[in-house]
Amino acid sequence: MSAAPAAYPAPMYPHKATEAQHREQRIRSFQPRRGRMTNAQADALDRLWEQHGLAIDGTPLDLPGLFGGLPVTLEIGFGMGETTAAMAAADPSTGILAADVHTPGHGNLLQFLERDGAQNVRLAAGDAVILVRDMLADASLAGLRIYFADPWPKPKHHKRRLVQPEFLALVLPRLAPGALVHCATDWEHYAEQMLDVLSASPELENLHPEGDGSPWLEPAERPAGSVPGYAPRPDWRPLTKFERAGLAKGHVVHDLLFRRR
Repeated sequence: MSAAPAAYPAPMYPHKATEAQHREQRIRSFQPRRGRMTNAQADALDRLWEQHGLAIDGTPLDLPGLFGGLPVTLEIGFGMGETTAAMAAADPSTGILAADVHTPGHGNLLQFLERDGAQNVRLAAGDAVILVRDMLADASLAGLRIYFADPWPKPKHHKRRLVQPEFLALVLPRLAPGALVHCATDWEHYAEQMLDVLSASPELENLHPEGDGSPWLEPAERPAGSVPGYAPRPDWRPLTKFERAGLAKGHVVHDLLFRRR
């Protein structure tokens, strides 16, 4: 772990947000979760963090050096890591910078990476907003993935949602031309907000303006039987734990695929 600049007290190993992060009054990428770790997860953190992990401490990252020159996709919020590991194994030609604050999730993903022998994933521990704002160079990302982020369902909490204009303005300069932005949620109102925010940017192109064929609107309201703006779930995005839980509750999952112009 590299030493943190003076403005960023070094985070406690390996996952807790820094004191400086907690003092900042702004949108955050997370609601802290300190779930209980299994012995296997703790062991994986102890053995593998130095190889695969990094602290979100404000230190600029050398992505080509970290990933051996691979194009890098930033994934914000990987949960327990099953989907991240599966996508990494299926596409070793893409580097994945996976950011989260969930300690058991870090340990779990490290176990998957060890099992698969994957070398194309780095885990970032802490607030992804600081990672984007202070640690990533312009045009350094080939993609952005935000799968099943906290929907903050109460109206008074909507301002805490990650996908909103302020965050998009922050992340767009870090996306290289042609970078793929892929969001997914099972919360209908958040999907609508995501679509509005992403569609409002002239720097992004919706890859599925015709819609996904979803039946969640009444037939009379659906042009050509589809919901405009949403994408079908790509075959290369596995079902996530949160997605399966949402589907079990009768939720409808929405994917959004945009490309940086």
